[in-house]
Amino acid sequence: MENTSVQELQLTAIKPDPNQPRKTFDEEQLRQLSLSIEKFGVLQPITVRPDKDGHIIVMGERRYRASLLANLKTIPCIVRDFDSTVISEVQIIENLQRQEVEPLEEAEAIAYLLEKYTAEEISHRIGRTLKFIYGRIKLANLIEGFRPFVKSKELTLSLAVKIAMFPKADQEMFLDTMGDGFRSYPVENAISNKMFDLQEAPFQLDDAKLLPDAGPCALCPFNSKNQGNLFGDDKQICTKSSCFTAKKSKTLLQLIEQVKADGTLLVPEIYKYNIDSSHNALVLSIIQENGLIPYILDDLDYIEQPVIPTKEQIEEENHWMDFTKEELEQEFNEAMALYAEELQAFHDAPEKGYLKGLLFNTRTYQVKEVLVLIENETPKEKNSVPIDKKKMDDCTPKEKIQKIKDRELRKKQIEGNKEFEEMVRAIGESDYVNSKKALTQNEMVAFCISLYENTIGYGTKRKFIDGFYGKNQPKDVSKNVQRFKKNFKKDTFNKLIRLLLLQNVHFGESNHTNNLVNNSFYVALKDYCKKEIETIEASYAESLSLREKRLQDRITELEEELSAQKG
Repeated sequence: MENTSVQELQLTAIKPDPNQPRKTFDEEQLRQLSLSIEKFGVLQPITVRPDKDGHIIVMGERRYRASLLANLKTIPCIVRDFDSTVISEVQIIENLQRQEVEPLEEAEAIAYLLEKYTAEEISHRIGRTLKFIYGRIKLANLIEGFRPFVKSKELTLSLAVKIAMFPKADQEMFLDTMGDGFRSYPVENAISNKMFDLQEAPFQLDDAKLLPDAGPCALCPFNSKNQGNLFGDDKQICTKSSCFTAKKSKTLLQLIEQVKADGTLLVPEIYKYNIDSSHNALVLSIIQENGLIPYILDDLDYIEQPVIPTKEQIEEENHWMDFTKEELEQEFNEAMALYAEELQAFHDAPEKGYLKGLLFNTRTYQVKEVLVLIENETPKEKNSVPIDKKKMDDCTPKEKIQKIKDRELRKKQIEGNKEFEEMVRAIGESDYVNSKKALTQNEMVAFCISLYENTIGYGTKRKFIDGFYGKNQPKDVSKNVQRFKKNFKKDTFNKLIRLLLLQNVHFGESNHTNNLVNNSFYVALKDYCKKEIETIEASYAESLSLREKRLQDRITELEEELSAQKG
């Protein structure tokens, strides 16, 4: 039977294992432990193995180092013979059972154990959760360029794990986005553009035939669910953008073949104003190259099958209104009446020339069944003179009718313009602006739409408030406003106010010390982004202090030179 009795050995006859996986020790914690050892002695023996020159530490190097600091001559030891193949494993597990292990060392150690044990077995052996183990397994893949920022704690562990989930080429790209020094925002932004929610994928996750070389997403190591569910809530996030993009493209090609076979119209969600964006231009080119007419939403009208409303849905959408039972019943009845009208219109649509279609989202590549009416489908004769350029006498009877209708429509437009101008002038001359009443819902809706349409730029819209009017924007302005009002939330109002604050600050010669707008923004946001602002301010304060010191030193030199000249 192996002797496990405690022996008191000379510290000079003991040495650390050069292959010990733990490389860092907190100096302050070692000092505190040494003070405890001076007072109470070493309460738990260290474990050593025999060596030709004495003994080598297997477990307890921290206690050994603290004993040296305490100037002890001997230390209690348990001497054991270990098989050389298990020494590293024993040391790793012993280190991992402690709380103060440096995260990157911890990650490397767990990755080493993974060659022999499953993640579940490692979790059981060291007493950590399975999610923790998977997080450290991913952290071991972090490229060298990011590691100093983890050690300096500039890079949080949660963000480091997200970075490490990506292939090394992507990690290098993330590193390049920062420029000099560490900045989290460009990295987080780059990551968000490289992460894809597989629950919204346009293909089946268990489809092994879509891209045979890649295999099914359900089994892929770049699916976060197969990395220990690091995002929680059973989310499945793909971190291999090249594969995800290739599968989307293959899905579009299959969809094109399907609509060719069954005669369904494929309509990408594209308008003239955004037709040149990279992803929209790509989709249109693929559709055209494969023999389909590249329709866009400006060319047609479409109808979706309406969804039957529920009281629960109405309460959720209008949670801030705090309906009474009677008010909720009234809202529900109105919603049901609208649903009945929309359902009837949907059923009547085929008789009015609407055809079966698939509405195609150019970002997600998901499709939705709709009924589509192509407007102005009859091709115009080449070199024909437009009706509005023809004299009435030169028009056919059909063209004369169209010309009369166009003129009447234009007259209504002009009268409508004048009518609205008079209304706005009347409101401006009233006491409206000085009213003490709280803003009504209609006013908040008007403010949101006004700000969105007239002030927020296209890039900002896409970044912060994509889908502002919902999935399908009715062409009828009045209907669009009413629907927006129906789904209005104060969160939208608050978000637009914050966007307005953010985009109305001034740069150049204006800053938060010499401009009223900038200073008010700085005061408003100082508590919200306290840590970020303090970090930036500290950096500039340090630079200013160094510059002022150099300036003062130079002035002192010049003053001494001037004094010497006078003397």
